[in-house]
Amino acid sequence: MKPRIYLDHAATTPILPQAREAMALAMEQWANPSSPHADGRKARALLDESRERIKSALGWDGELIFTSGASEAARLAFRRCHLQGPKPAITTVEHDAVRSQIPEGEGWNLNVGPTGLLDPRALAEWLHLAPGGLIAVQHVNNETGAMQNVDDVVEAVHAAGSYLLADCAQSAGKVPLPRADLIMVSAHKLGGPPGVGALLVRDPRLLVPEGGQEQGYRRGTENLPAILGFAAAVEACAWDTRGMQGLRQELEDRLVRHGATVIGAGQSPINDAPRLATIGAYAMPRVSAMAQLVRLDLAGISVSAGSACSSGTNKPSHVHAAMGLDSKLAERVVRVSFGPSTSMDDVMTFADAWIAIAEEAGARAA
Repeated sequence: MKPRIYLDHAATTPILPQAREAMALAMEQWANPSSPHADGRKARALLDESRERIKSALGWDGELIFTSGASEAARLAFRRCHLQGPKPAITTVEHDAVRSQIPEGEGWNLNVGPTGLLDPRALAEWLHLAPGGLIAVQHVNNETGAMQNVDDVVEAVHAAGSYLLADCAQSAGKVPLPRADLIMVSAHKLGGPPGVGALLVRDPRLLVPEGGQEQGYRRGTENLPAILGFAAAVEACAWDTRGMQGLRQELEDRLVRHGATVIGAGQSPINDAPRLATIGAYAMPRVSAMAQLVRLDLAGISVSAGSACSSGTNKPSHVHAAMGLDSKLAERVVRVSFGPSTSMDDVMTFADAWIAIAEEAGARAA
């Protein structure tokens, strides 16, 4: 049997060898980092060392709080808003981990344009009406790869006395972090293990302590083996985004020639949105995303239809709706995402399979 081709790295990236090795070593000598005995102190030293290693690898000079993942990091970041201050804001294309932090009617949803980038007018209105609040902006969209210019957004946010949370689950370890006040990171999106992540904090006064571990900002024994795997994965620098840009361009050139619509790209270079090279989303003429997934899976190729958190639910993508995508077109979109192991052969094999499905559908319609 031919090995399967995995093109769903935006959902999760297989654990890198460096991370597996670090976790295996940790499991042989692990103890609770909060225990006062010698074994606990040794574990504490490894924990603190991993914290500094990750900060250094990501170029972060603030605080780092380990969490169970990006979802918990979002909860910690939003807790202060729910206790005091103006209602927070998010963009209409945020991940469900962020959207779930704001009950209906408890915050602002800021519109985006057709390529998924935040509408400056919506941002200006919120800053005028609710200064001093928190806004969450996804650095890289998990369904389209569109990259928000967070550094420009944060300048306007700071000028109004507000502060910004950047969801960097898809971008951390791949491109430089933006200049945000708070940053969410997930280890399994960059080759580390699942079940561990971090909230990067510029000023701890933005958070509300709730007791327990991690300087009193979260409860629960730290997952030291996973944290060591996290550190090893970040330090591996495994993501060649420049090379992946070439892979994706080759893929898109072929698919577009066979009728594909590239989601998140503008109609011309003038209004095109920057997109992270690891993610592409493509609509096929005449064939639903679910039908494509079944055919591709049988062919030994793993891709997805939008976010892994919502795939299988048959719900329309809120990202596509926010971008104003035609509902019929949105039903035909699959997401392809690259990782450190992705090769040109993988990409071209997927392209061949996609084109075969599209041509078969076209022949039936003729």
